[in-house]
Amino acid sequence: METDRKIILLADTEQSQQDKLRDFYTSFANQIKDKGLEDAVSLVRASDIGIYGKGFAVKILPRGIVYTGVKESDIGAIIDASVKGQGTVERLLFSEEPKQIRIVLRNCGVIDPESIDEYIACRGYGALKKILSGMNPAGVIEEMKKSGLRGRGGAGYPTWMKWKFTRESQGDRKYVICNADEGDPGAYMDRSVLEGDPHSVIEGLIIAGYAIGAGMGYMYIRAEYPLAVERVKKAIGQAYECGLLGKNILGTDFSFDIDIRLGAGAFVCGEETALIASIEGKRGTPRPRPPYPSVSGLWCKPTAINNVETLANVPYIIMEGGDKFALIGTEKSKGTKVFALTGKVRNSGLVEVPMGITLREIVFDIGGGMLGDKPIKAVQTGGPSGGVIPVDQLDTPVDYENLQKLGSIMGSGGMIVMDESDCIVDIAKFYLGFCVEESCGKCAPCRIGGYQMLNLLNGIAEGSGSLEDLDKLRRVALAMQRASLCALGQTAANPVMSTLRYFEQEYREHIVNRKCRSHKCRSLMTYSIIQDKCKRCRVCVINCPVNAIEGDREKGFFIDVSKCVKCGKCFEVCKFQAIAKE
Repeated sequence: METDRKIILLADTEQSQQDKLRDFYTSFANQIKDKGLEDAVSLVRASDIGIYGKGFAVKILPRGIVYTGVKESDIGAIIDASVKGQGTVERLLFSEEPKQIRIVLRNCGVIDPESIDEYIACRGYGALKKILSGMNPAGVIEEMKKSGLRGRGGAGYPTWMKWKFTRESQGDRKYVICNADEGDPGAYMDRSVLEGDPHSVIEGLIIAGYAIGAGMGYMYIRAEYPLAVERVKKAIGQAYECGLLGKNILGTDFSFDIDIRLGAGAFVCGEETALIASIEGKRGTPRPRPPYPSVSGLWCKPTAINNVETLANVPYIIMEGGDKFALIGTEKSKGTKVFALTGKVRNSGLVEVPMGITLREIVFDIGGGMLGDKPIKAVQTGGPSGGVIPVDQLDTPVDYENLQKLGSIMGSGGMIVMDESDCIVDIAKFYLGFCVEESCGKCAPCRIGGYQMLNLLNGIAEGSGSLEDLDKLRRVALAMQRASLCALGQTAANPVMSTLRYFEQEYREHIVNRKCRSHKCRSLMTYSIIQDKCKRCRVCVINCPVNAIEGDREKGFFIDVSKCVKCGKCFEVCKFQAIAKE
């Protein structure tokens, strides 16, 4: 890494102020220019530097100084102390180190993602050089087998096995694809890796191509990630310039090219066969399997598809050895997993943890515990295809097998923490509604079954459900799991089934008592005025959109439930907590 030029990485550690981060970046750049330092400093927006919940962060390389909670008014002091001189701004210094193992995120926040020189300085492309100078494809696959790496896209299929099957399949041409079509609500793992360390994914894709005998690879990236697309394009160009892509790589007989395809905006295109159809220029819908892509994939040729996180692990495994990677994790789930930790947790953000860590450790040791110290209710993993895990299972080790036993999945890595203010029926509705919206409609079990389940959930949330609806939900879910064409339909019912498994009593309260304990289901809420607390100020009367609050200052006010539309405006505007909702 160059030491005569300073790199400044800017990051939003809360992942919630990306628009403001652009303004912050502009202000920082302007002040660097005003001080005549633009030739001595590179300013880069980083997607992840391993710190969470600390506002804007500034990391200065090569010294490795990290400041958090930085405001625009602090920029001048940072430039004067840490850029122009060798000092520090003590009040902004960050020294706490999160308890994580960073393999996938090893270079994020450490190097300039737009510099191939810095990647190479961190042993980048060393794995490619290693395999081309002394390993045959079978040896590469054997090293992957030793590592125990399983696909991080959700299914957890052994990576070495997928590569082996594709290599053994007959075909005059073969392909490898990087699946970066990240579509789970609240997930941004792939985006962060592509924005923070694109070369590691490219190197992993090249190695995969060598292992299976492919000469062409595609990066299928979600179009809604413009910065990721821009940095991947730049990284590919740099790799070509350095002879790491193209003909006769590093003077060997191996040639490999990479092209980019942008996702079509559909969640279903994350499914292998739908993704392949999209690259071919067709409508992104799944097809029956077999044949599997390893036999007949892109343009009917053998194809291996791995997601971003899987490929980012590959250079590390080749350089350090599969045996070393296998020391991390559990017997059947090796290595680390990146999660997007969000929800009612103090420190939300990306975390990379060893397989086998418990949910409790992730939420409380790394995530800092619950917002407002409220009791935790559940943790949802696996996105729309995952499940909701109750509080009494928090000490369960996080790996493929254990999550499956609980009715959830690892998925691509979404993890949402819930407290008692979250309604289980509402959560199930949200995820099922997402799947119904994103269904391609090709097969009836998914298209019709998902819609039927959503209607049943809506009825329960609105107070018109019956106990028989719970059995109907289970029957339709089973039909979808057995008969849907692809994993979207087969797993769409998981959030509903897991919540019924652990929180059936809450469903019954909605049906029998017409009550939502979390006060999220509007149709089941009743608003009333607490006379002892009411100051008769008329603020609620003025703000009620349907004139449902009647009475006067002499006799007091009351809410006419026949007129009330349960918008909650009266509850929001009352300063004296005189509005009760039940």
